[in-house]
Amino acid sequence: MRERMLAGDPYIADDPDLAADSTRAQSPTHRYNTMDPTDGAARRAVLTELLGAFGPGSEIRPPFSCGYGYGYGYRTTVGARTFANVGLVVLDVATVTIGDDVQLGPNVQLLTATHPVEPGPRRDTWESARPIVLGDNVWLGGGVIVCPGVTIGADTVVGAGSVVTRDLPSGVVAVGNPARTVRPVA
Repeated sequence: MRERMLAGDPYIADDPDLAADSTRAQSPTHRYNTMDPTDGAARRAVLTELLGAFGPGSEIRPPFSCGYGYGYGYRTTVGARTFANVGLVVLDVATVTIGDDVQLGPNVQLLTATHPVEPGPRRDTWESARPIVLGDNVWLGGGVIVCPGVTIGADTVVGAGSVVTRDLPSGVVAVGNPARTVRPVA
């Protein structure tokens, strides 16, 4: 099932190998969330272990949750000088790429998994996933949800509580559910 998931094909979500992969990511995530907040070097070491990349000058405030982390092709990468406030959820069944100088408000969710609408396959735990990309200098306000397959262009701002269901271009302000462009940044 791992190969199907990594290829973006439908897979069985409760496959034992996938469950083991997810469980493996829970240990460093738990360590990170329970560490002394003043020990910056140790916190950075755990995030470097957990994520595919964690850029210099970046910070993720606990609690932080991630589905898989770095192993077996699951890749969450965070660029330089990026800040994520408390409560970041990264459901990284597919690749999540967070650029440089990104600002993430509290309780942002980056969700790559998608599920069938039809009841039978959903009951049988089939799902799939699509990557998420946040360009450089993106700002997501508190409580923003980014859905599977979305790319948000550089310098874009997404207002608090918005749900991003489709790509957003560079240099715009978007708000709402679903998020819609309301104006250029400048």
